[in-house]
Amino acid sequence: MVKISVVIVNYRVKYFLEQSLRSVRAALKAYPMEVEIFVVDNHSQDDSLNYLIPRFPEVRFIANTENVGFARANNQAIEQSTGKYVLLLNPDTVIAENTLYEVFQFMEAHPEAGGTGVKMLDGDGRFLPESKRGFPTPWVSFCKIFGLSALFPHSRIFGRYHMKYLSPDECHPIDILSGAFMFMRRETLDKSGLLDESFFMYGEDIDLSYRLVLAGYTNYFLPTPIIHYKGESTKKGSLRYVRVFYEAMLIFFKKHYPHYSKGYYFAVKFSIFFRASLAAAYRVVSFPFHKHGKTEKKEKGKWYILSRTPQIIARLIPGIKHYTPIWSADEIPSSSERQDDRHIILDSGLLSYREIIETIQSKSDVRNHFLIYTPDSEIIISPQQTYTKP
Repeated sequence: MVKISVVIVNYRVKYFLEQSLRSVRAALKAYPMEVEIFVVDNHSQDDSLNYLIPRFPEVRFIANTENVGFARANNQAIEQSTGKYVLLLNPDTVIAENTLYEVFQFMEAHPEAGGTGVKMLDGDGRFLPESKRGFPTPWVSFCKIFGLSALFPHSRIFGRYHMKYLSPDECHPIDILSGAFMFMRRETLDKSGLLDESFFMYGEDIDLSYRLVLAGYTNYFLPTPIIHYKGESTKKGSLRYVRVFYEAMLIFFKKHYPHYSKGYYFAVKFSIFFRASLAAAYRVVSFPFHKHGKTEKKEKGKWYILSRTPQIIARLIPGIKHYTPIWSADEIPSSSERQDDRHIILDSGLLSYREIIETIQSKSDVRNHFLIYTPDSEIIISPQQTYTKP
């Protein structure tokens, strides 16, 4: 019997997806289970399928002839899947060897759990607050839109959206499971229904999480860490993200709070678009400075390579003149030692994905920027850039 059906939607992020699939493969090698893997390609038109299919014969690929959106693409694979559990996984994630096993064991031990999310870290080891969120009720939405949740992030009254009053290092019941890692019981999906295809890219995870709770189940957060390269495949800093995200919030509000008066709805609509306009204006004004800052960051700093073959890795990055070979994570410096930016390459041929994630988490520092090297494909991936063999 298939225990877990892993579903990943790809759109023009083949190198991130390759790394994610390699981490899933490593997890199944370390903790063997009956697992089926689906990749739905949303008409990437970047040679993704020709690149990935030979490398992952165990994966079932579905090739769409148009970009049908995140919700519909996931539903396509879910409808073909047979696993007791379904995991929706973003292509720009890296899981540890023990991730699937730990979440599976938790769900087996908690029959009241409709779904489980995990502790997501960005590529430099910082905790992502969307790992545990509260439903955007009218009050929670008001606090988020008007900044009360930012002013009082640890308040159970004003800060419920990101639930910062809950420790990221402990297990908790939560409201929203992030679509980047959404581990659900199939029987709950049979009761709640699949992803709502009215949501094209954002908000479908909030809506489905809400319906899981309405069906009588509890959603949980587990402090099991994974990497999620927030901002790369989803471009969260883009103007399009701002528009689509807030439109998704309106769809959710209209769907689940229809009893509110039209006047209240239009007030919320005005507030949302006002907030979106401010965010968009900020991005337009700050873009030249951010762009310049990223360029400067790449040009400065020291390079460290944790690998048996640092000379091979160094050749993949243009402009590296000097680097320091290191042999363990203990040699990674902290800000108290040097104030330069540090670019640290971790070799997945030497370290397990669990060791890589633990290193990134434990050595997270404002000056430390991590990259992961895949020796089989000679690819280096960072939150900002992908380096491939010329």
